[in-house]
Amino acid sequence: MTTAGRGLHTHVLDTLGLAITAGEYPQGSVLRTDEVAQRFDVSRTVVREVVRVLESMHLVESRRRVGVTVRPTEEWNVYDPQVIRWRLAGADRPRQLRSLTVLRSAVEPVAAGLAARHATPAQCAALTECALGMVATSRGHQLEGYLRHDIAFHRIVLEASGNEMFARLGDVVAEVLAGRTHHHVMFDDPDPAAVTLHVQVAEAVREGDAPRAEEITREIAMGALAELDVLAP
Repeated sequence: MTTAGRGLHTHVLDTLGLAITAGEYPQGSVLRTDEVAQRFDVSRTVVREVVRVLESMHLVESRRRVGVTVRPTEEWNVYDPQVIRWRLAGADRPRQLRSLTVLRSAVEPVAAGLAARHATPAQCAALTECALGMVATSRGHQLEGYLRHDIAFHRIVLEASGNEMFARLGDVVAEVLAGRTHHHVMFDDPDPAAVTLHVQVAEAVREGDAPRAEEITREIAMGALAELDVLAP
């Protein structure tokens, strides 16, 4: 596919993905490929490629002599990073953020405890570096810089847990953190107490203190939920 073709593909995919996840096409709605091609002025080949991607996310299914049908919300792959991104861009953002943050509060403390037992010296060093990066970017409205260190920090915790299921949630957590920043569900500067807690998690993991790593990470998660009560009620 040419660069121009990829651009058209991305535009159609994002537009339809956002519309489906926002409920503009309710469950059972039928999308006709010829109508979609005409609407976006693209070839049917581009539409078929887009439909294949949406099918892989379980947002739609193709039926012969019927068309492309929107599937029930319960069947969507809600862990797909792009589906998360689309849902966070819609009106249902507060509920979606809360749902994902509750998931994090269930998983990340356990992952941090495991990381304290299994992290390699290189992972401990990388975790400390990320925590220090968060400190350095936590003032002066440097949210994008802070976000990069924050995402990297949580990825390392999940990967260092040694549990491949937890590690696969790295993209999910990244989308949650990015969504909070890009949709302004964050204070202008991160909560200093939360930044300090990340430093303490890195210390606990480095020292092999699993109960402390788990406890502090749970405190971070509870703090994130409390922030949502204020910023996305």
